[in-house]
Amino acid sequence: MSDSPYISVIIPVRNGGAHFDECLSALLAGGEECEIIVVDDASTDESANVARRRGVKVLQLDSRRGPAAARNRGAREARGSVLLFIDADVRVRAETVAKVAEHFRRNANLTALFGSYDDAPASADFVSQYKNLSHHFVHQQARPQAETFWTGCGAVRREAFLRIGGFDEERYAEPSIEDIELGYRLRREGYAILLDRELQVQHLKRWTFSSLLRADIFKRAVPWSNLMLERGHLTNDLNTSMHERACAFATISALTLLALGFASPFFLVPALLLLISVFILNRKMYSFFLRRRGVLFLAGAAALHLLYYCYSSSVFALCYMTHILRRRKTTLAAGEFEVSG
Repeated sequence: MSDSPYISVIIPVRNGGAHFDECLSALLAGGEECEIIVVDDASTDESANVARRRGVKVLQLDSRRGPAAARNRGAREARGSVLLFIDADVRVRAETVAKVAEHFRRNANLTALFGSYDDAPASADFVSQYKNLSHHFVHQQARPQAETFWTGCGAVRREAFLRIGGFDEERYAEPSIEDIELGYRLRREGYAILLDRELQVQHLKRWTFSSLLRADIFKRAVPWSNLMLERGHLTNDLNTSMHERACAFATISALTLLALGFASPFFLVPALLLLISVFILNRKMYSFFLRRRGVLFLAGAAALHLLYYCYSSSVFALCYMTHILRRRKTTLAAGEFEVSG
């Protein structure tokens, strides 16, 4: 429609490989009129040339600076009033761009929106299926009025994006939670963010157990914990919802009691009850796993999910203690300065 906003699709890429070519193919096959900007983050492969051969606009960074800086560069060059960020390992659907444009056309008060991965991840291995199906389920259960943002498939009005300074490329020089932090700033300024459960894309990435742990701990749990502690507020949304916090607490408590059970059987009953409570609290997710992939997948997924609660809550506890010690040190230093002054 004539009053639909013009969309600038921005894709940061570093050594995108075959997945990046699939990403571009899906976007170009959609047929929706839009601007596609690829920002090459100093790739050492043919990513930039692949994009040029596809006829899309290519910007190249002189040195590796991370996806936050790449997206900011693309946003500065974009002509569209709406910026649609797509990851280089994502395959959009034919209607994705049109759906985004329609959201912003219908709702003048909407500043940003994002979707989720679908329930058909490209990699068939267990870890990839677990990781992507977990993401899909969490986003499908979340409130539409979101408190964060997601750049796998997320759009924002260019004017608001530039007004708040874009992504924090100094703090997040590597792939991390730059999108979550952007969402926090958007909400702090009073902007509305929508999670559209029907805006789904396919994730092409293959996860391994080690890459999952590295990403979950060092790219998400540590920086996200530090960010929430700095803000002084735990957001009740997505992976930090009250439900998730309750499950993490119950899991850690149950495992602690199980360990104590080696010394006294008295601790085994409450440990078992706590584990049962975790399964009850997650019955919707586990039923989803069962329906999609069967009993064996559910067994492995439940084990990984419990492990996730262990390391994510442990990371938060360590970050919290570090935060308290840092604040105490700062307070003591300030007191010494006042006395000496």
